[in-house]
Amino acid sequence: MSPKQTPPDGLVIVDKPSGFTSHDVVAKMRGIAKTRRVGHAGTLDPMATGVLVLGIERATKLLGHLALTEKEYLGTVRLGQNTLTDDAEGEITSSTDASRIGRDAIDAGIAKLTGRIMQVPSKVSAIKIDGVRSYKRARDGEDFEIPARPVTISSFTVYDVRDAVAEDGTPVLDLIVSVVCSSGTYIRALARDLGADLGVGGHLTVLRRTRVGPYKLDSARTLDQLQEELTVMPIAEAATAAFPRWDVDERRARLLLNGVRLEMPDEYTGSGAVAVFDPEGRFLALVEEQKGKAKSLAVFG
Repeated sequence: MSPKQTPPDGLVIVDKPSGFTSHDVVAKMRGIAKTRRVGHAGTLDPMATGVLVLGIERATKLLGHLALTEKEYLGTVRLGQNTLTDDAEGEITSSTDASRIGRDAIDAGIAKLTGRIMQVPSKVSAIKIDGVRSYKRARDGEDFEIPARPVTISSFTVYDVRDAVAEDGTPVLDLIVSVVCSSGTYIRALARDLGADLGVGGHLTVLRRTRVGPYKLDSARTLDQLQEELTVMPIAEAATAAFPRWDVDERRARLLLNGVRLEMPDEYTGSGAVAVFDPEGRFLALVEEQKGKAKSLAVFG
């Protein structure tokens, strides 16, 4: 992109490297795209790798709506050790021989953590408690509780159970798992809670996010690849992939852009955000149905 070119509006699907915060990736993308207007749709822990959805320029207005979509992960849960952070980043707080835990017990524990559950997020997380980040309270040594909140685990599958020995000599079990879940789910909290249910403790050692809504790992690019060639999904294509599509005629398009609340067809009732396009295929707005009419969430036309 030459210095005179304006940055493109659209999404960039990044394959986040381990060791980078989501903010680190945003900062890097600002340099690559040569614009300050870059944001992300939902964070990934520094340890985790995989799909991180970034928005550039006007596409930043899509991000809050994309962050609410379903996510998919591959990971490794280690049974037999608890850590301060519920993942491999934190110091080990307890070790217990997990070698006698059988597959039936593991499957029963997984079943309890599948479906709609109440989950307490990890204390070392970005959740705000009375306006202060939970991880800051934890680092300051505060004693505090995080309220449980509802999350939906659509599927929680164990692909393999491997015997292993931790660095301190404790016999542990490493579970290779995949999880499909709602926004706001902490996979390391699932590892912690599975270990607690089985009486041996647990934490997450590897996490790779393979999907955010419709955006999958096969369309993601590493930061090095993006430095070589900035691959941007045009905003109209991104909206079509993520939201139901409503095509309107020129008159309705004009009315919508002038702030008139259009009557919405019944088929969009309860659909959440809907992408509106004009006859030429231009992406005009994100709207949602409210009392039969289109309430604007974000206007792009």
